[in-house]
Amino acid sequence: MAAGHARDQGINMARYTGPDKKYKKRFALLADSGSTANARTRFRRKSVYGVRLEEKQKLKFIYGVLEKQFRRYYNEARREAANTGLILMRLLEMRLDNVVYRLGFAKTRRAARQLVNHGHVLVNDKKVDIPSYNVKVDDVITLKQKSLEIPDVKKMLNNEEDYTVPSWLARKGPVGMVKSVPAEDDMRTDVDVQLIIEYYSR
Repeated sequence: MAAGHARDQGINMARYTGPDKKYKKRFALLADSGSTANARTRFRRKSVYGVRLEEKQKLKFIYGVLEKQFRRYYNEARREAANTGLILMRLLEMRLDNVVYRLGFAKTRRAARQLVNHGHVLVNDKKVDIPSYNVKVDDVITLKQKSLEIPDVKKMLNNEEDYTVPSWLARKGPVGMVKSVPAEDDMRTDVDVQLIIEYYSR
């Protein structure tokens, strides 16, 4: 177990900031990497611990969350009376950087995180520069006026008709709103959250 823990910590020491393709391929997140079923086939070559660990690492990579914070999300979800996996995913989805991405203001979560970090994002007309900030129902998310001139932002806003906003969010131009908390149907289908729960419950 100590060796497994060391491997886990080796990956978690810092947020990965290099090319995404390597890690997307590793976690079967590329379009040509196959479905969850294919990912499970790949998992069969691993130990039970390895399968659970990799699924956890995959979800952390998707949302750009480090181990300490991810564990805090898990502990918070476990304290809720509702389904732990659903609450965990909801906490991740309602991060401000994810909401900026989901609203189509940024092409990737990493780009969305940079927008938040650099002070381009307003929540209820107040600047929030903390990517992990937890949005709430009825919150209004906008970009600063000068931020609308950022080339990548302009491109995303001009392609509004080509982007589908999740049902729990609403967007009109550069203004977004949190209509409700994400439902189970709004969650990703390429992550087995139960494996992550089993990892932390071992």
